[in-house]
Amino acid sequence: MKKQSEGLSAWQLTMMALGTVIGGSFFLGSAVGIRAAGPAIILAYIAGGALVYVILYALSEMTVADPAPGSFRTFAEKAYGPAMGFVVGWVYWTGLVLAMSSEAIAAAELMRAWLQGISVPVLGSAIIILVTVLNLFGAERLSKLESSLAAVKLVAIIGFVILGIAIVSGIITGTMAGGGRATAGQPIFAGGLGGLAGSMLVVMFSYAGFEIIGLAASETANPNATVPRAIAYTIITLVSLYVTAVAALLLLVPTTVLTPEQSPLVTALEAWGFTWAGNLVNIVMVTAILSTMLAAMFGLGRMLRSLADDGHAPVWLQDRGDIPLKGIGFSGISMLAGLGLGLTLPEQVYLFLVSSGGFALLFSYFAILLTHYKLRKKQGCPPKGKCQLPGFPVTSWLALVSIAVVIASMPFIPGQAAGLFTGMGFVILFFLIYLAAKRMADRNNRAAERTKDAWLNRRGWTDWQFETAEDITERYNNDKKKK
Repeated sequence: MKKQSEGLSAWQLTMMALGTVIGGSFFLGSAVGIRAAGPAIILAYIAGGALVYVILYALSEMTVADPAPGSFRTFAEKAYGPAMGFVVGWVYWTGLVLAMSSEAIAAAELMRAWLQGISVPVLGSAIIILVTVLNLFGAERLSKLESSLAAVKLVAIIGFVILGIAIVSGIITGTMAGGGRATAGQPIFAGGLGGLAGSMLVVMFSYAGFEIIGLAASETANPNATVPRAIAYTIITLVSLYVTAVAALLLLVPTTVLTPEQSPLVTALEAWGFTWAGNLVNIVMVTAILSTMLAAMFGLGRMLRSLADDGHAPVWLQDRGDIPLKGIGFSGISMLAGLGLGLTLPEQVYLFLVSSGGFALLFSYFAILLTHYKLRKKQGCPPKGKCQLPGFPVTSWLALVSIAVVIASMPFIPGQAAGLFTGMGFVILFFLIYLAAKRMADRNNRAAERTKDAWLNRRGWTDWQFETAEDITERYNNDKKKK
């Protein structure tokens, strides 16, 4: 791992988190949530930020105590046993691979507007290969590139807010199509409480990806100080950006004109006569997707290394260097396979697979909260840090209930019921795989013990002639080598 004088800084860790979080789910997908909830969507983003606050500080407490490469997967295994660690790790990895495959398709579709002679499969494959290769250069170099890409997204959102204020205040003139005055006269809870509750799923997806802070903690020199600072920077930045951007949007157009086919930022600006907005936001969205994929691949490689180190993945996926080359490479190949599924299967079938990525993230957040609750009850505050989550255990239970409600609401959101059932199917599948692998390992161990017993009998030896069981194994292995 990194030397004590090296490693990611709090700011680099923050930019990596922002790079993962701020993606197509906000620039494009937020239109669904805003339309469903109406102006009350601001309350949803504040509530989502509060939920992220609880999850991140729960993760921070555990990370300060043990900055393990597997982060929340490793903690879950310590709290609930190897089956939990196996299932959490593989569900998270599978869901994120499928989600990033769909992101590659989305980026390729956007880029075709500029590169019409190149097909979506070729563009999508090139994006995945590029993201994979860039991750092979290590955390330090990746963080610098990620900071640059994340900066583009931050500047775009801040620019939209400034432009929106300038339009509304009359500093910049524009003509609104239809002559309306944005949200004037529209009730705050335009979609009722049901619309507000339904929008929480979309809002949580727009916050998804912040767990990269935990996965990258092992790449920092001083997790005790770096991780809590990065979490504070991330939460403040995300909530501030989302709330101000949505508030500016509400000042420009009524929520009823938003559609899932177009970015709400583009809709708002084009409504005021700024026809150049479409191309500019498309560039930002491609940048946002690439940034998200880069940071996601960073986490995927380290999750696979953690699984392999604990015997939950094939031995050939183990990595001993600072950079998990095998984990990154295997994740890249898996994304290419996911891309192929997305381009060959019927759209409705692939939606079953892609939407499970959202469930995988929510499932991981639920596991983080459950794990923190048990470890905190059992061990108290981290020995090398302090209790960072205020209001424990009330805040933990509120967050657990909130995540459960968001997961339960998935069937009520168009296209997301498949995500819930497919995601639950993955949980069951990986649990059955774990049981089958454990049973096979136990059977092999029993067979090995019988073989050693037979070897002892042939030589007329007994167990008491050896000090430990390891001595028997060593002598047995030496005899096999001689043969």
